[in-house]
Amino acid sequence: MPVRTSDSSVNGRGGGVGLGLALLSAVAFGGSGVAAKPLIEAGLDPLHVVWLRVAGAALVMLPLAVRHRALLLRRPGLLAGFGLLAVAGVQACYFAALSRIPVGVALLIEYLAPALVLGWVRFVQKRPVTRAAAVGVVLAVGGLACVVEVWSGLRFDALGLLLALGAACCQVGYFVLSDQGSDAGDEAPDPLGVIAYGLLVGAAVLTAVARPWTMDWSVLQGTASMDGRPVAAVVLLAWIVLVATVVAYVTGVVSVRRLSPQVAGVVACLEAVIATVLAWVLLGEHLSAPQIAGGAIVLAGAFIAQSSTPSKGSGRPVASGGPERELSRRGTSA
Repeated sequence: MPVRTSDSSVNGRGGGVGLGLALLSAVAFGGSGVAAKPLIEAGLDPLHVVWLRVAGAALVMLPLAVRHRALLLRRPGLLAGFGLLAVAGVQACYFAALSRIPVGVALLIEYLAPALVLGWVRFVQKRPVTRAAAVGVVLAVGGLACVVEVWSGLRFDALGLLLALGAACCQVGYFVLSDQGSDAGDEAPDPLGVIAYGLLVGAAVLTAVARPWTMDWSVLQGTASMDGRPVAAVVLLAWIVLVATVVAYVTGVVSVRRLSPQVAGVVACLEAVIATVLAWVLLGEHLSAPQIAGGAIVLAGAFIAQSSTPSKGSGRPVASGGPERELSRRGTSA
């Protein structure tokens, strides 16, 4: 006999799964830098590493693109937007910003995205936001400033700051577009199909930007140094493609659909904390006391934002995840 459960209990379990997927996505994305840095130090251009990452993931997801080819006719705008903004735009703008401003400053500006998502929800979609979600964003951004130690080496470069802001806006596109169709029932676009075509579009755009035919392919045949330990370059590349891209995007998109763009965005701030911790453990880049304190603040902000999610049927503001977060079973069966 089937067991009948209340709406609130189902929504609670769905929120818990969504939070777990968001955390897994943050871990996967956060591990990309630790694997990419040894490859860059071994002689690969940063843009070439990005191209390998996206093109490799697009190749892995190609069978899913063929399976969901109907999306090309049903949602061409969504696929193009996801590829241009969520894949190519974030990567290209962020790496271009790094050439002009410090890494910490670029990372902080990029992770203003959760605050920008709240602005989108409040002023573009005309939906109210909870006070707890706003407080969570403020705490997360403040903690992130400590994690990246934004006060060290800050210098003003207008173009660099604009590029970093461009990366933040593209990341807003990632959260907003990931949520598209989540309340469309059986008509919701399958997230795996969206990701597959987004990666294909992103790979095509990045091919023109990175010009991979100029890459030193011999680097991939050797080893790279990870804190003095030799690691096969192809192993690092496999991690970047399979975990830091395929797993990261799949879990990230599904988590946005189960939570909401702004809540998932705040949880995504943990990526910077995770990246810093992994760099400490694997690359010997030690954390300072302010960085440790900042990580704790980011965790607190993410928890506060996530805990503001109301149950189904609640009359509270929907911007922190209300009835609109109820998904079709097909759309979240990743």
